[in-house]
Amino acid sequence: MKPATLLSMACIGLGVAIAGPAAAQQTQPVGPYKDFKGKIELDVRDSVADWGPFTPRKAPEGAPNILFVLYDDTGLAAWSPYGGRINMPTLDKLAAEGLTYTQWHTAALCSPTRSTLLTGRNHTLNGMAAITEGANGFPGASGRIPPQAATIAEILKDNGYSTFWLGKNHNVPEQDVASGGNRSTWPLGMGFDRFYGFIGGETNQWYPDLVEDNRFIEPPSAPQDGYHFSKDLADQAIRMIRDQKATNPSKPWFMWYNPGANHAPHQAPQDFIDKYKGKFDDGYEAYRGWVLARMIERGVLPKDTQLTPLNPLPADAAYAPDMVRPWDSLSPDEKKLFSRLAEVYAAFSEYTDVQIGRIIDYLEKSGQLENTIVIYAADNGASGEGSPNGSVNENKFFNGYPDDIAENMKLIDKLGGPDTYEHFPTGWAAAFSTPFQMFKRYSQYSGGTADPLVISWPKGIKARGEIRNQYHHSVDIVPTLLDIIGIEMPKVYRGVEQFPLSGVSMRYTFDAAPDAPTQKKRQFYAMLGTRGIWENGWLASAVHAPFTGKGKFDQDRWQLYNVEADRSESKDLADAHPEKLAALIKAWNEEARTNLALPLDDRTAPQMLGVERPSAEPVRDRYIYYPGTAPVPEGVAVNVRNRSYKILANVEIDTPDASGVIFAHGSRFGGHALFIKDHKLYYVYNFLGIKPEQTFISNVDLKPGKYTLGMEFTRTGAGPHSESLGTTKLYINDKVVAEGPMRTQPAKFTLSGDGLCIGYDSGDAVSQDYTSPGTFRGGTIQGVAVTVEKAAYTDLAQEAQRALARD
Repeated sequence: MKPATLLSMACIGLGVAIAGPAAAQQTQPVGPYKDFKGKIELDVRDSVADWGPFTPRKAPEGAPNILFVLYDDTGLAAWSPYGGRINMPTLDKLAAEGLTYTQWHTAALCSPTRSTLLTGRNHTLNGMAAITEGANGFPGASGRIPPQAATIAEILKDNGYSTFWLGKNHNVPEQDVASGGNRSTWPLGMGFDRFYGFIGGETNQWYPDLVEDNRFIEPPSAPQDGYHFSKDLADQAIRMIRDQKATNPSKPWFMWYNPGANHAPHQAPQDFIDKYKGKFDDGYEAYRGWVLARMIERGVLPKDTQLTPLNPLPADAAYAPDMVRPWDSLSPDEKKLFSRLAEVYAAFSEYTDVQIGRIIDYLEKSGQLENTIVIYAADNGASGEGSPNGSVNENKFFNGYPDDIAENMKLIDKLGGPDTYEHFPTGWAAAFSTPFQMFKRYSQYSGGTADPLVISWPKGIKARGEIRNQYHHSVDIVPTLLDIIGIEMPKVYRGVEQFPLSGVSMRYTFDAAPDAPTQKKRQFYAMLGTRGIWENGWLASAVHAPFTGKGKFDQDRWQLYNVEADRSESKDLADAHPEKLAALIKAWNEEARTNLALPLDDRTAPQMLGVERPSAEPVRDRYIYYPGTAPVPEGVAVNVRNRSYKILANVEIDTPDASGVIFAHGSRFGGHALFIKDHKLYYVYNFLGIKPEQTFISNVDLKPGKYTLGMEFTRTGAGPHSESLGTTKLYINDKVVAEGPMRTQPAKFTLSGDGLCIGYDSGDAVSQDYTSPGTFRGGTIQGVAVTVEKAAYTDLAQEAQRALARD
């Protein structure tokens, strides 16, 4: 074949045609190079280069940096700029230099809200009807942001920005949170250059489940060495900006900064907890009255704003988990415990704000703050997932298991530290969401959707320390940023026709009067079976509660509020304006269909979290794990919930003092582990952190040699809270060396993502009988099998021993 013909074939992909054996005939390139304006001949010396199509696009002249700080679980009445009792020195400074918004709303839950902030589309268009762990096989609930919803990071990156994501990510499908999982919806697959944080909904602040870019990593230090995730996050943020400016100082950046605060577990250094000692002893009902007066005084709320009832929903069993116990009905111990839980929450919030202050200080000292838009907000109202009694282990909520006051009181002096995974009671959720009804998860009331928002931009906003009362929503942030920078969301992105943006730009508010009319016309809400719609100052709300499993949505009673005249939504006008209510209900139905919000789902947390979802890996009865691998996240690990199971490990012991973890999954707040200690084989099932741990210890010592070590749980029934009941046997080879009754959790070990480990225990130790990481020493682990198959343990043990003999 002639060289010219070879060259012609090589150039087909470039859309370039070369003709003739000795000379080239130039044609206009097509496809990705259609804008090429050079000249192409056979010989490079006769050709003219054009770097245009290959030059990275630069950001518009003067484009600002963007720092978006997004807290979790924080109602309008929590923080000091809004009159709250939680001191936020960094946010106070930003509010004094910028604008404080009083009617900014969200989707009422974290993954959904975060998706709106990423894409500018309503949460159900993003496939985020609920958290990713509650995904279902419907377009609006898939848990996957579709290609029709390009992210702000992708658009900014294509227009000359560096893009960084720090902290929480709760927008990756649960089954993709794995070392071998699909990375397309991880941050680096969604337009971000760098990521440092955690992928799931929450993490232990002392022992976080960390990811750097596309790989799982261990924390850089331990709590006894002064480690806390909030501090680590600020360190990493400063490092990323500093490194970027060292090489590309003219390039603007976008940083999405998502601390674990204020999501459970509420954990903070003791000196910050001590600052709030006694600050909440007056109780949550007194706090509501106190903070309302301060919010009115600061202009956050109109003068005639009324408090709403503390328990507005019907008093029946379906709503009981979200009810508030009156402060005067509490025992002295309960008041002491509930006050301390609020103190820790406040400390967590302030400590994180102080760490963010280090980033602001760095930007100021490096001359970047002047042209940096700082957006500081929260993703939903305060959380009621601590139940009416509060909790030292929030995972009980997701397992449908009640808290016990006497048990919690034993840990009152350890609240906020590594020994607890706490959450305050529903009373504080209502108080920090003053003056509205309810809290997080309730999308029909502003208690779930009204959130703090402060925007500071010294170069671009003339106003200083002013209030803005225009009604807006989280879908409006992306249009605002695009408007400021001067770029548009493309109608077709990477060959895919895009969903239109659901929001409107808020830029007009920068120069508007505090009470100037909003330019937003309508916003629909749907979350876990709750429904609402705002239109031109009116709000229609369907009375329903999430996680009740009641269904019967067609029987919900709708309420009507004139939000313009009644900011707290305290006066139901449904009977006075039936035509208005009917029009809004019709509008909600239209929006629900347009935004893929059906079907509605109000099932209980264990029901939603327990759904089996499709994975790249087929469901199987036997899972084999090997030492040296990264922790296996719970979403893709073997599922032993609500079933019989067996664990078998082939182990060779080399020394008489061999010890350490063979298998571990979970943490001290829920998990199980197989390990060797003091020459004995141990199996511990830590049921929701409740003491004492369920411990099985071999009645014989382990000596050097080859063994198949394991356990078998045989489920015989269910307890009153859906926990599995049964019998556990501990084995050395095929001999039973311990046995007894045991119960297992009905749902996840934890939402923090403590993964399944072989040969060590990552993060927080499952059992008090060893210290993390508890690395196995004095021998070799060949592999560990976890099975839910029906074969007899002795048959599986013989199979394992044959494999061990071949090794």
